[in-house]
Amino acid sequence: MKRLFIYIFIVQGIFTSGLNAQEGQNPLQEIVLDDLGEVSDAFQEHFFEALKQKAIENHEKAIVALKKCEKIQPNNAVVFFELGKNYKSLNDLTNAISNFQKANRLQPNREWILQALMESYYLNKQFEQGILVNQELVSYNEKYYEDLSKNYFELQQFDKLIALLDQLDAKFGLTEYRNSLRQQIYALTSNTSAQIKTLQESIALNPENEMHYLNLIYVYSDEGLEAEAFKTAQEMQQLFPNSKVVHLALYKFYLNNNRTEEALSSMRLVLESEEIDVALKFKVLNDFLLFVNENPKYEEELKQVAALFSEKENNPEIFKKFGDYFLQKKEKELALTFFEMGISKNVDNYELLRNTLLLQLDLSKFEEASKLSGSGLEIFPAQALLYLINGAALNNLKKYNEAQEILTFGLDYLIDDIDMERDFYEQLYVAHLGLGNSSKASELKEKANSIKKTEN
Repeated sequence: MKRLFIYIFIVQGIFTSGLNAQEGQNPLQEIVLDDLGEVSDAFQEHFFEALKQKAIENHEKAIVALKKCEKIQPNNAVVFFELGKNYKSLNDLTNAISNFQKANRLQPNREWILQALMESYYLNKQFEQGILVNQELVSYNEKYYEDLSKNYFELQQFDKLIALLDQLDAKFGLTEYRNSLRQQIYALTSNTSAQIKTLQESIALNPENEMHYLNLIYVYSDEGLEAEAFKTAQEMQQLFPNSKVVHLALYKFYLNNNRTEEALSSMRLVLESEEIDVALKFKVLNDFLLFVNENPKYEEELKQVAALFSEKENNPEIFKKFGDYFLQKKEKELALTFFEMGISKNVDNYELLRNTLLLQLDLSKFEEASKLSGSGLEIFPAQALLYLINGAALNNLKKYNEAQEILTFGLDYLIDDIDMERDFYEQLYVAHLGLGNSSKASELKEKANSIKKTEN
């Protein structure tokens, strides 16, 4: 008999609830399943067969092999755990839950078993049972509080959910996800007066919790009670003079009332805050973009706010947003600065990549366009536009041989795009002319011109 050490990778599942949101993505974890103990050669043979069949998604055969393992060793938790995973993959949640429960009884207090059981309960809409498992899991990792909030939401246990959201906000800071969840609760309950009364009572009972004030401000704002919301925000600022969270409410009031300097001050405090998540900061920036669209004299202030944010965060979507804005204003250099910031962090964002490259060509940044389009082709090898841009950049760098090769290769990926086909032949004309192939260059120029005439 041999002791068997098996290394199995488990991708922890992400729930697919109607909320369609989760803050922390569960990472790929390596679990060392050395709990099989002493097993026979026959057991090993069937177990490895099960793993092989599961790997190729042949879950029925994996289950057959695991059942043979169960006959040899009827009380092996890992066998039941693997059975549960295969049944779960087949969407047979009843059998999945049954096997995860058996694994849990045989090896209690194992996070990987409890998590699998929790996920299966959720998918099977057994939310009460899921909550019980959730409450065990939070002792292992606080990330499971988010799953607990989803179970409360599905059961419409909104009082418990609001209390949990308050607890998480106080401990970890504000996030757009929890704020959105809170707004969904208020919308579903449709009892604004009760919400206001509850929050006012919460403030009276616990005046040191700034989240209660902020939530009351949100409710007032959603109901169009701007005076009450602003008054509450001012009270909150007096009670918490060092709070940056209150400025999530104040900046909007200041903008709406053309108190721009105060709005800018509030926005800067929000952007500098470590306790406010990126999604909420993005909302602040977006509101200011809309404001500047109507009040262009504040564009310089917008640039200052954008520069401050770019120092604090590296979110490509933020940089694209600002790049698009300044591009519309024909401030191409500034737009390119933001596009390049974004693409340096997220080169696999094709739209951002394309916008950056086109602007680099437009501004004669040929060396940068050559390098970036080359990197882009490693990720998007079938995008004809990237070959065209790469070839154009190389032509402008007088690297005609490389340009001719990449452009000829890129033509194979061109599909039903007359304008781009014409551009390819025009760039090939430039490459061959640069190489001294005047006869071939003339032929390509004629081809480009014929396409242009056809287009017209």
